[in-house]
Order: sequence, then structure tokens, then C-alpha cells
Amino acid sequence: MALSSWFLPLFSGLAALTLLVGMYLAFFVSPVDYQQGHTVKIMYVHVPSAWLAMMGYGLIALSSFGYLVFRHPLADVSAKSAAPIGAAFTFLALVTGSLWGKPMWGTYWVWDARLTSVLILFFLYLGLIALRTSIDDEALAAKQTAVLAIVGVIILPFIRISVEGLSIPWLGIELPSWNTLHQPSSVLRTDGPKIHSSILIPLLVSAAGFTLLFFAMHLKAMRNEILRRRLKAKTISEVARAQSLQVSPAE
Repeated sequence: MALSSWFLPLFSGLAALTLLVGMYLAFFVSPVDYQQGHTVKIMYVHVPSAWLAMMGYGLIALSSFGYLVFRHPLADVSAKSAAPIGAAFTFLALVTGSLWGKPMWGTYWVWDARLTSVLILFFLYLGLIALRTSIDDEALAAKQTAVLAIVGVIILPFIRISVEGLSIPWLGIELPSWNTLHQPSSVLRTDGPKIHSSILIPLLVSAAGFTLLFFAMHLKAMRNEILRRRLKAKTISEVARAQSLQVSPAE
């Protein structure tokens, strides 16, 4: 709690500043696309949201592994706190992707590999949240959601393979990308970014701002969860103490 009280305002301030700079660069400095017009600027929200949707689930899976293996209570706090935030960014990625896809594809939604796999990721987030809230025993809820999170992490490589394919020459693995309308990655490539710096720089600044926002929200959610657990433990203790001191009428 002492560490997070120092980092939280730092991350929050940096997130606000970076997002303001990123949005200014995105909407007032970056050029308009010759094909997509102003709709291309949805990218500055959509792409960071999609990255954080995957990063958020990776954080949940890693925290869940830490909880199951090392039984550290903060690992479960981290996993529980990250789920609603990751779900929100996944939903934002789906919505902005649909708005961006309409003028380019002529429809808000197509059941192709990338969109469907991200939708499954969103349902996994909802499943984790629903499973957690449906079990009153917090220890049992933590264990079962941790198992589900680790099993569900298999969706992450499928999301990437859907448009990038998979190549591991030293293992003899060569998987082609699937038939999808979604374009391949233009930034995270082994041969370097494929977009101009006038677009790349605003995109990276926006991504940095959204990432800082994610961690600020995650820290705040973890603090709230710790305080909730402390209050619950104190309430249970007070109730038990009151019951032990209670004297029946017969006595």
C-alpha cells in the first residue's frame, strides 16, 4: 500500500499528460489517409486498446500462475483487479474496430479469425468476472478463476497467428495466417515498422498513454480490493467477538 500510494499519482499524472500529447498529435498533427480520410484516426484509440486487451489477459494469467504456485495473496488481488479493466479495453477495441471497419469493409462486423478471436477474449474476461462473483468462498473463487485464466491464455497466440501466421524455423514450424480481412501488424514486426513516422510517433505516444492509464487503474483497483478485504476481515472479526461476548437469557 505504501509503494502504490507513491506510484499511483505518478502513473496517473504521466498517463494524463501522455494521453493529452498523444491525442493532440493524433488529431491535429498526423496526416489524413488518402483512402480512409479522418476515420483512420480511430487507429489511435483502437490499436492501443487491442494491445492492452491482450496485455491485460497476459497479466491475469501471470498473476494467476503466481497465486497457484506461490500462494501470494497479492497475486490474486492483481488478477481480480485486472479483469474488469482488461474487459473494458477489449470492449473498446471491438467497438472502435467496428466503427473503423464500416467505411473500409462496408460492414461493422465480419466473422473472420481476428475479430472472432478477440470476441472470445472478451467473453473470457466476462467469464472470469462472472465466476468470481458467483462463488462466496474467496479462496475457492480465487483458485477456480486462476485455473480458468491459465487455460484461457491459449487464446492469445491464436489472436496473433490469425493475421501474422507463425514461423519458428529452428523447430520446423511454419503456419500461414488465416483468411481474414484484418490487416497484419504494421508496428510490432521483426523487420521494423511499416508505417511513416508521422503516424508511428502519435500511435506510440497514444499507446504509452493508454498503458500508463492501465497501470494507474490497476494500482487503484488493487488498493480498493485490499481495503475491501481488510474491511471484510475486520467485520467478521467484530461479529465473532460480539457473538462470543453475547450472553443468553438463560444465563
